[in-house]
Amino acid sequence: MKDKTLKYEVRSLDDLLTKVIPHFEQYPLLSGKAKDFKLFKRICILMEKRRHTTLTGLKEITRLAFQMNPSGLRRYTRDEILAVARRQMKI
Repeated sequence: MKDKTLKYEVRSLDDLLTKVIPHFEQYPLLSGKAKDFKLFKRICILMEKRRHTTLTGLKEITRLAFQMNPSGLRRYTRDEILAVARRQMKI
């Protein structure tokens, strides 16, 4: 790693909800990432409620997700993600 940072990856929603989110609530981010964290937390809670399994819920989640890190590069547009979801959900 050129920038000498460590990266820690968590893929379990349960671990995000019970370990990662509580950690950053106890030790809040002091940068612009604090706003992204609030959006991320909302997304995780929506996913816990299984909102990502409906097109309406997925639209809400992608709307929130695309507010995060707006200057970052994205591989897919929101419309492309929703188009794939529509096909998979057969809507």
